[in-house]
Order: sequence, then C-alpha cells, then structure tokens
Amino acid sequence: MKRCRGGCPEPRKPYAREDTRRSTAFTLIELLIVMAIIIVLAGLILATANYVQKKGYRSRAEAEIAAISAALENYKADNGVYPSTAETNTLKANTMGDPSAASYTSASLALYKLISGDADNSTDRSAESKSYFTFKPNQLSPTDQTAKVLFIRDPFGNSYGYSTVKASAPTGSDGYNPTFDLWSTAGTVDSTTSPNQSQWIKNW
Repeated sequence: MKRCRGGCPEPRKPYAREDTRRSTAFTLIELLIVMAIIIVLAGLILATANYVQKKGYRSRAEAEIAAISAALENYKADNGVYPSTAETNTLKANTMGDPSAASYTSASLALYKLISGDADNSTDRSAESKSYFTFKPNQLSPTDQTAKVLFIRDPFGNSYGYSTVKASAPTGSDGYNPTFDLWSTAGTVDSTTSPNQSQWIKNW
C-alpha cells in the first residue's frame, strides 16, 4: 500500500449533477397576493379619479355662477330690476333641496328665457330679444340644440337654482340675498324642508 507524505487526498467522489430545472408556475398564494394588490391599486385610482372629477365640476360650477351673475347685473343695468317671474319668486333655497323638482326646473327655464333672449323657447334656440348670456350646449338640458330647453344644467347634470323670493318679499324669512339667489346643489338631492347646504355651490 502506497504511503503519502502529509496525508493522502480523499478519494474523489463521483460528480453529482444538480437538477437545474426550476418550476415556473405561480403558487395559489402568489396569485392571491397579486390579485389583492391589483384590487387595492384599482380602488385607489378610481377614488382619485372620482375626486378629481368632482373637483373639476365644482370649479366649473363656480365659474358659471359667477358668469351668470355678471349677466344678471347687465340685465338689471338695462331693465332696472333683476330677472324675475312667478316661478323665480316661488323657489326657496332655504327649504327646497331637490334639483329635480318642478320648482327648480321651471325657475331655471324662466331665467334661461330672460337672459338668453330666447323668449319663446323655440327648438332652434335663437334669440328674439337682447341676449345677456350665450349658453353652450353642455350648459343646457337637453344638450341637443334642436330640442327645446328644459332648464339650465349644472356640471353635475342637475338644474341650477335661481330664486328672487327674497327680493319679492324683503320682510319674509325665505331666501338669502335681497337681489337673487343662484346656486348648484353639487349633485346632492335633499327633499327635506331644511336641506343640508354644506356641499352646495352658492352666491350667498
């Protein structure tokens, strides 16, 4: 038997091949985690998009209320009074909060006729008298320009509120401004006699 100085090396072991094949399939837990992440992200995106959309609607409603108010001032400069009819003298902002109600749409239509010049509310929407405000199709309902106007439409799709009840009865408890009240319920609907106005966009 051969002797080795300093010790003989261990006998060489036969090379064992490692299995380099790895499974490429996802486990059920991994799929569930990925689905949960996607659902959370989708919810965040939808919530953000809804918030941005509502903020844009509010900004547009504020701008439209300011523009219509300026038109009303021009009307008063020419006629000595703000636009008013029996319908606008009936709508009460402090007790009526449902923009789909007939009191809203009839007052809104009366305002449209007076400041647009389209006194007969014809299907071609042409002005027969002086126009103080030119409405875009998306500011009216329906938006179809060949149809008769039903009401002035706010960005949320509802009727704007326009009231001269305070001007018609200064000593009464209805209304807010002694000139006119102009507002949007900002998509809220409240049929109670004391509507919550915290979300409204208004000129008082």
